[in-house]
Amino acid sequence: MRISDILQKKAKTFSFEFFPPKTEKGIFQLYDTVRKIKELAPDFVSVTYGAGGSTRDKSFEIVDYIKNTIGIETISHFTCVGHTVDELQTSLDELKSKGIDNILALRGDSPKENFQEVPNGYKYASDLVRHIRMRGNFCIGVAGYPEKHPEAPSKEQDLQNLKIKVEQGADFVITQLFFNNEDYFRFVDDAAKIGIFCRIIPGIMPVTNFNQIKKFAEMCGAKIPQKLVSELEKVETDATEVALLGLEYAMKQCRELLEKGAPGLHFYTLNKSAATRIIFENL
Repeated sequence: MRISDILQKKAKTFSFEFFPPKTEKGIFQLYDTVRKIKELAPDFVSVTYGAGGSTRDKSFEIVDYIKNTIGIETISHFTCVGHTVDELQTSLDELKSKGIDNILALRGDSPKENFQEVPNGYKYASDLVRHIRMRGNFCIGVAGYPEKHPEAPSKEQDLQNLKIKVEQGADFVITQLFFNNEDYFRFVDDAAKIGIFCRIIPGIMPVTNFNQIKKFAEMCGAKIPQKLVSELEKVETDATEVALLGLEYAMKQCRELLEKGAPGLHFYTLNKSAATRIIFENL
């Protein structure tokens, strides 16, 4: 089923994101996690892949298994960095042959320090969205950044870039993680002011590891509120206390988002079901 059809039927959706493990054991553990998540009846899940498409084949295998064996609607992350147009089309054809209807179209991270497009390739996610819309029958999601993409010169330019992706054919937006709900609601309002009216689903990552979340936040340009940082620093040597604080904060954040009209939640799980399951069940 296309995610756009699900969005038309449901005012709020709940979804989860996973990444391809490096080992076969890790993949089996991931499938166990996904089966536990299935008990929550998620609307869909998404599967990432690595810099430069480095885990593409493994990602597609996982997407195929979750969709067609476990039985959850699945979005395949799909990036243009490091690939020619012909290679991208071959991958799209492969996904379609597996019955995959949904793609999250991203520029992707380059494995090199400075991004350079390959000859006969694409430089921007908007180019990829246009290609998929013209040459593939998919529902297309794209990424949004409530606090601005780290490489964008300004929030205004970043929103204009998002508008281009929507105009090229994106059906919905999933945001990068954030910790201040005001950033999300301001982002949605500012998007509407320039003509972006598609569904913008907030992305949430519960804090379960303080050092890990600091790294992720820095990479994606998200700010952790100082009050939360101070509380976490007091207990950072106690993994259980860190997780409890993170869960409490995430539950409050999610509850406020839903109460104020957010159209659902997309959880970045880090391939673990416990934290997101607790939050989901408490909501």
